[in-house]
Amino acid sequence: LDAGALRRAVEQAAPEVVVHELTALPDRFDRRRSDIYDATNRIRDEGTRNLLEAARAAAARRFVCQSIAFAYAPGPRPEVKDEDAPLNLGAPPPFAEGVRVIGEMERAVLDADGFEGLVLRYGWLYGPGTYYAQNGSTAQEVRRRRFPVIGSGAGLFSFVHVDDAADATVAAVQRGAPGVYNVVDDEPAAMRDWLPAYAEAIGARRPLRIPVWLARLAAGKMAAAVNLQPGASNAKAKSELGWEPRWRSWREGFREAPR
Repeated sequence: LDAGALRRAVEQAAPEVVVHELTALPDRFDRRRSDIYDATNRIRDEGTRNLLEAARAAAARRFVCQSIAFAYAPGPRPEVKDEDAPLNLGAPPPFAEGVRVIGEMERAVLDADGFEGLVLRYGWLYGPGTYYAQNGSTAQEVRRRRFPVIGSGAGLFSFVHVDDAADATVAAVQRGAPGVYNVVDDEPAAMRDWLPAYAEAIGARRPLRIPVWLARLAAGKMAAAVNLQPGASNAKAKSELGWEPRWRSWREGFREAPR
């Protein structure tokens, strides 16, 4: 967040392409914390503006920026969204502020003068170093049976293994028109399907199922809203970036991919 030091470092490196992947999410993700997105919001706001200025000063030709593929506005039922779908600016707090900042960050990158801006909306990351890793906080919660299926479990999750996300990032550095790309696997998954499969893959007992009203009491409106969560389509990334996920489905990924 030190704009001067950042500019000097980027100018010294003189890159053709700048890749912005930084967040500040905690090791343990707790939806009940009202401040959970604050540090990341600042990086995505102030930090992105500083890095854009540094990239411009260094005469970079391309700027690739991370975002998320699970911030789309829900409809009356879960459905799969492409990159043109609106973001969920009416999300429950504290996610609402995070979505607002993400939208502004994406616009800043796409509208920046002087270089090509690409935004990669990653799905729910799994694999080493993620919440879904063997030692990640989600795995710990699932083992303790503190991560239940909520209500009907119809809400959609679009996953992507970290290795596939890395491959998509390399592709975006090398090719592709400016714009937004969903980086997700081929199979958006209902919570009632993926969560039991994930529990089995990590050797945990089958998850509990709780009603929506209880989820709202225990973990707030964000948890209750999961039943309407949309999935995301990867068609654009596959056709325009020439990217194909090695783990096309979370089904094989949970069982066989490095974690």
